[in-house]
Amino acid sequence: MKQEFLTENSRSILIDWLIYIHYTFRFKPETLYVTVYIIDSFLDKNQVNKNKFQLVGITALLIACKYHEIEFPKITEFNYITENSYSKKEIILKEYEIISSL
Repeated sequence: MKQEFLTENSRSILIDWLIYIHYTFRFKPETLYVTVYIIDSFLDKNQVNKNKFQLVGITALLIACKYHEIEFPKITEFNYITENSYSKKEIILKEYEIISSL
């Protein structure tokens, strides 16, 4: 699906930020690959506003962590990573939306 509000540059900025988070927490390489796959698959099926794009990214990382990591940050830590841009409830709702979509 062609994204109305996002550009390829938006995607590359998000992925670069997620790579930084990935290395900071020392997640497995597979976690990053699955994160990018989830983002791309979700974008293929859903329109995303620019102000919710980071939410999609951090939520995709959370989902990938639940699949590949033994220990991973709590939702409140993901909230902190985004400088409290999104609430715990928003992250949980986006997680449900992404999983339902895929």
